[in-house]
Amino acid sequence: MQKLPRSFYDRDTTLVAQELLGKHLVRVVHGVEHVGRIVEVEAYLGPHDLASHSSRGLTARTRVMFGPRGHAYVYLIYGLYHCMNVVTEREGHGSAVVLRAVEPIRNQIGRSSGPGLLCQAMGSDRQLNAHDLLSDDFFIAATPENRSFRIVRRPRVGVDYARHWAKRHLRFYIQGNAFVSRPA
Repeated sequence: MQKLPRSFYDRDTTLVAQELLGKHLVRVVHGVEHVGRIVEVEAYLGPHDLASHSSRGLTARTRVMFGPRGHAYVYLIYGLYHCMNVVTEREGHGSAVVLRAVEPIRNQIGRSSGPGLLCQAMGSDRQLNAHDLLSDDFFIAATPENRSFRIVRRPRVGVDYARHWAKRHLRFYIQGNAFVSRPA
């Protein structure tokens, strides 16, 4: 599988989010490849985006978001579930894309529709925080350029507190895919 190059992540977060759809998330554990096709994502655009963790500034938790692009930002949400983001744009900007759902391709365990379930199915936890997505054991791979799907745009999930940012259509998913967490 061909890993996405660092330059893929060094672009506008909204564009990266949409172009992640259909790509393969790959996690290698004890020599076994776990692969899921990315079918749902959300874009978080930096410190000015009130729904983004980076809007609270540079903290110990958000440091990875402000770091080099092409790294994983993995954190615990609600004290129970892990959530994985892909850091985008220039260093110091604080933008990322949340991976919300993957379609199982190979060796996934359990459901993968929703950020917490995705991390469980892929064996992703905080040990992967700041992990370089150009590594050999955790990366995103290109797929054949067959973009025969339509992208649906909707508001992000669970960000009602973010005032006008809550209504922005920054959630993207593959229309009709059965593994999307919230198809409406």
